[in-house]
Amino acid sequence: MRKLVLTALLAAVTVPVMTSEPAEARRRDDRRYYQTDNGVRYWRGNDGRYRCRKSNGTTGLLIGGVGGALLGRTIDGGRDKTLGTVLGAGAGALLGREVDRNNSRPRCR
Repeated sequence: MRKLVLTALLAAVTVPVMTSEPAEARRRDDRRYYQTDNGVRYWRGNDGRYRCRKSNGTTGLLIGGVGGALLGRTIDGGRDKTLGTVLGAGAGALLGREVDRNNSRPRCR
């Protein structure tokens, strides 16, 4: 019973402290973002340059690394499959990153 009361007291004390962001701050931040006719959002950085959202290839790197490791382990027919796994993971990661970077078009031009 004591733990229940302490938990309820802790929740009652912390819930009022959690507040949302003021509306003025959201409006002020939204002025830095622009939107094109096709719905693509881009923004102007602190240095005055325009920035857009573009894939850096991380997803392809991870998926390619896992796929390459599995393929390298399968292809390596020796008793110790560590070398095939490591080489396959490295090659798959590099290939996956390049494919992800080249296939994802920049979202602003």
